[in-house]
Amino acid sequence: MPTLLGKNKQQKQHQYLYWEFHEDGGRQALRQGDWKLILQKVTSSQPTAELYNLKQDPKEQHNIAQGNPTKVQELRRLIEKAHVESGIFPLTSVNTHKK
Repeated sequence: MPTLLGKNKQQKQHQYLYWEFHEDGGRQALRQGDWKLILQKVTSSQPTAELYNLKQDPKEQHNIAQGNPTKVQELRRLIEKAHVESGIFPLTSVNTHKK
């Protein structure tokens, strides 16, 4: 809040941002710096990954996940760390989807 009000210019930066949606088979996303990973259909047996370099592709038009498996796995590990299972809105754990 202080940053939004312009009162604190020294707010600690987050290492990454994580969010999830439970509709349409579940989606999880994580942004770290210029990188954004989106996991689609996480509750299915065939989840898909989308990776974007937002500095080079701010409109997220070119999924580069296939050519960057190391970055995908690195960001997946952060998603696994950030995700907290909910009894109200359960998602299948990303630990079962190591593609």
